[in-house]
Amino acid sequence: RGVTPAMCAFSFENEHLQFSVSKYCNNVIFVIQVWQTALRILNPNPVDTCSLWLKHAFVAALPAKVSRHNSPSSAQFLTRLICNSLSGKTDQCIVLVCEYADVFALACALARAFPLFTRRTGLDKREDKLTVTVQFILVGENTEPLCESTLACLSNAAEGIRLAARIVDMPCCEMNTDDFLVEINLVGSELGIIPTIIRGEELNHKGFGGIYGVGKAAMNPPALAILSHTPEDATQTIAWVGKGIVYDTGGLSIKSKTHMPGMKRDCGGAAAVLGAFRAAVKQGFKENLHALFCLAENAVGAKATRPDDIHRLYSGKTVEINNTDAEGRLVLADGVYYACKDLKADIILDIATLTGAQGIVAGKYHAGLLTNNEEWERACVKAGQNSGDLLYPMVYCPELHFSEYTSAVADMKNFVSDRANAASSCAGLFIQAHIGFDWPGVWVHIDMASPVHSGARATGYGVALLLALFGRATDNALLKIISPVGVNFATEADDAMENCLKKRRHMNFA
Repeated sequence: RGVTPAMCAFSFENEHLQFSVSKYCNNVIFVIQVWQTALRILNPNPVDTCSLWLKHAFVAALPAKVSRHNSPSSAQFLTRLICNSLSGKTDQCIVLVCEYADVFALACALARAFPLFTRRTGLDKREDKLTVTVQFILVGENTEPLCESTLACLSNAAEGIRLAARIVDMPCCEMNTDDFLVEINLVGSELGIIPTIIRGEELNHKGFGGIYGVGKAAMNPPALAILSHTPEDATQTIAWVGKGIVYDTGGLSIKSKTHMPGMKRDCGGAAAVLGAFRAAVKQGFKENLHALFCLAENAVGAKATRPDDIHRLYSGKTVEINNTDAEGRLVLADGVYYACKDLKADIILDIATLTGAQGIVAGKYHAGLLTNNEEWERACVKAGQNSGDLLYPMVYCPELHFSEYTSAVADMKNFVSDRANAASSCAGLFIQAHIGFDWPGVWVHIDMASPVHSGARATGYGVALLLALFGRATDNALLKIISPVGVNFATEADDAMENCLKKRRHMNFA
């Protein structure tokens, strides 16, 4: 393992210390030679690795340059490198050499590489828990050691990502709506917050026709749960609304045998909101923050919603159901309107695994973004680059697209008449229609259907993004640096962020 940097930094006045160092002099020279040889042969395209000491160690290089729609930190590549290089059978030590502005994104990328959920019989019976130690060596302008508050922020973000990924990875037999409520209660208990829960027939009685209509056929009743953080000197009210479909069969518009596996991940938006809320409150969030969880199982049964049924949603608008597999927008419409009407939110962000078309629009790594505010559109894209949770804008044009939902017997249908006409954008517009296209606040919609998972594993997508986007509402210096916009609709953080980024590895950064 060579000589630690601390030993090399000591003075040689102590005779015993001098002897100790000279004793290992040959080993030190050999270690340096091996290290320098490894660095010389690395040729990242886009990444490269070199094994050392019979594969007991690896040195790896991330891309020297990335395109303007990628994260300058190359966070996506780091997660892949860690998963491919580490065995997971022994304690691990990871040393990251990076700039200060990359620390958050890379720490979150590491967290994605170590999922919590497994039912492999050889693994879940282990008594000894493995430890992963991460060390950051900073280069560039800011090379000071990371302070305790920064380390706490990174730990909270990592825990939030792994919490979200665990929930998404769990099958519905272990993560139904009741189980999800248990997770919400656990987070609430940890933060000293009592959740508001509306469930089952109470949803129907109070007019939540979207959530109730989707989940009424399931064995476990649907629910709307709210965690609220309300500090004294808050000036803004922010609501995060997560889609929590714990399993999506498609309902009576049932999915095929090849498209149904993996639908346990349809609660990815609600899981991201839970992980991000926990981390944000722990970081001293200074504004009113409400986390809304729209929970249901889209099941097939005697009480299932039928195509042609008409539901009255919480907004009072009526919806003709022409596709029971377009259920996410129904539950989110109720949640978003509750945030607007009952919570008086100034900023509403909904996040969901909403459409399969999102992967066609933005691919596997970028979520789709839709918003009524151009400044927040730019801010969201930049927050995605700074956090590693990438996203890209979709077309926002309700005057051209909302006519896709025209119904002869209700205010709207729940599915478009032409799937080739910006289907993912239209899905978001359905949600916004319930608060009104002329609503004066900021509305942000994130469709994360593809980046919610990588292969067979959940990514915890959304946690890092929300923390980065709203970082200036926390007490943490690192989150304030990577946050591109303040919560008071201003962009005063843009200049500071540009200064941090100007010397980073990036092509055509705008």
